[in-house]
Amino acid sequence: MWPLIKLLPIKTNFQFVRFARLAAVISIVGVLASLGRALFPFEPPCGGLNCGIDFTGGTMIELSTAPRQVDLAAARAALSAQPVGDPQVQGVGDGTKAMVRYQPPAGADSDQVAEQVRGALTQSLGQVTFEAPNVIGAKVSGELFQSGLMALGLAILLMMVYIWFRFELQFGIGAVVALFHDVILTFGIIAFFRLEFSLNTVAAVLTVIGYSMNDTVVVFDRLRENLRKYKKMPLREIIDLSINETLSRTVITGVTAVLALTGLAVFGGATLFDMSLVLIFGIVIGTYSSIYVAAPVLLLFGVKRGQEEAEPLKPADVRV
Repeated sequence: MWPLIKLLPIKTNFQFVRFARLAAVISIVGVLASLGRALFPFEPPCGGLNCGIDFTGGTMIELSTAPRQVDLAAARAALSAQPVGDPQVQGVGDGTKAMVRYQPPAGADSDQVAEQVRGALTQSLGQVTFEAPNVIGAKVSGELFQSGLMALGLAILLMMVYIWFRFELQFGIGAVVALFHDVILTFGIIAFFRLEFSLNTVAAVLTVIGYSMNDTVVVFDRLRENLRKYKKMPLREIIDLSINETLSRTVITGVTAVLALTGLAVFGGATLFDMSLVLIFGIVIGTYSSIYVAAPVLLLFGVKRGQEEAEPLKPADVRV
């Protein structure tokens, strides 16, 4: 076995609920600050977010240096030297093609800017073949932005429905509160650090939603088992016990995912850096919310212990 695994305690006995009020204050302040930064100052169509070309419009040019590989670093340097906004260069296919994206300066002629960009790239890369520029208009960008928000809203709605059927209403409230907590804080990080909000970022937020819900369900499953097993134990102690019993699994899973995403952020280039950073933060905050948001919310609404006592243990629930 990996030697560092032996350093992890087999059983922990942390009193998480003891700090639930302090964590609640920190979470409320973070959520309010994130909402304020993400919405204000309001600049259509993305509010306070730093929208990318997907949502604000711009120009895309596909180039090819076949049979040679595209020197992405040289292409990015050449494009960054031009007076354009949000310059991006992304490799495509077998490495002999690349996609160039940028925003022309306000009031500039898009065809003239495209000619300047092609000239700079040709000087930097040598023999290059260009496809015709593809201009993304404001209408298309607005539709993409609306579609991205609809995807996020639908994902949250489906998660709420799942929790409603999977657990009781009290568990569902805790899961939904934790889910909104994670999504809002993730948008806050995107806004505070001026990360690019693009379709890649929307995909990252959707992944955060799934990870957060998965972690919460693991804790809730163990909590429900312990409610059946320890019928006379106070709810605060059962919550602490359940979180401690799932802590090692939560930590190992989270650390493994963060290590993989760290490699993606370091070696994935500028195109994947923002998405990787959003995913790393989302995993960390999702783990935090499962411990200090979803479970402690049950203390506010209580749990119908009678229903838990009426449901007998199944053979599959018995642990040796």
